[in-house]
Amino acid sequence: MNAPLPTIDGVGPSSHRLPAGHWETILEFLKEGFPDVDTAIWLSRMAKGELVDETGLRLNSGSAYRVGACIFYYRELESEASIPFDERVLYQDEHILVADKPHFLPVIPAGRFLHETLLVRLKKKWKLEQLVPVHRLDRETAGVVLFSVNAASRGHYTALFRNRKVRKVYEALAPSLSKISFPVTRRSCIVPGEPFFRMKEIDGAPNSETRIDVGEKAEASMGGAMLYRLTPLTGRKHQLRLHMSGLGIPIMNDRLYPELSLAQALDSEDPFSSPLKLLAKSISFEDPLNGREYYFQSSRTL
Repeated sequence: MNAPLPTIDGVGPSSHRLPAGHWETILEFLKEGFPDVDTAIWLSRMAKGELVDETGLRLNSGSAYRVGACIFYYRELESEASIPFDERVLYQDEHILVADKPHFLPVIPAGRFLHETLLVRLKKKWKLEQLVPVHRLDRETAGVVLFSVNAASRGHYTALFRNRKVRKVYEALAPSLSKISFPVTRRSCIVPGEPFFRMKEIDGAPNSETRIDVGEKAEASMGGAMLYRLTPLTGRKHQLRLHMSGLGIPIMNDRLYPELSLAQALDSEDPFSSPLKLLAKSISFEDPLNGREYYFQSSRTL
């Protein structure tokens, strides 16, 4: 569905489809469904014409509730912390854009981040209304991210990831481990854990697979850590972090695995001086439209 509101300053409208319920007006639903948003904010958006339905009709305090309707509005944040690291564009054509993401920068708006996200920064700088990420990286992970520029060809690139036709290689710094002969392939069953933002490995049919090889020894300042090369064959959330931790070599500066440092993990202040030592170093694939072999590599190092 095309959004009836334009992108403003790199930020597109959010949308919400109205569920079955007892509300008589849309405002009543918004007050109950979004208790953290003051009613005055919804009324202000309505007055500015920034709350509309799927047809572009401006909504007001008396607009009747309609099950199945889709409402559009601009998300707002009272304050947003600055991420003091810059992204880089590695490549762009009429179909794709490839970016090199820094640590700490989210790929898309969520939670306490809106303007300080890779997607919004790129939309704002390059004036690309239809820009959409084809895959994601964790906020804590740096490296290569592929975007679709053209909605008409987007399905061809999402199919590459869905059909596992993209080779992704990561680098990680972690303790050395002499009791295992590398390379090794780690397979496990990964499911949601506790709290909600963590995952965990359980007994069961494997749904994740990573090939792990060892590279050179890191500088002495890294305390004898090794540089590992990680090749995921699946794309589960936190897969690489869990697999490294499961082998007994957790990635340096990981605040979630193997043990949760709750005070750090939920702190609003990012530890900019100690980023997670995980980098999406490269992606490669055969372009589905022109048959060319593409290889894109991050210029960042750990």
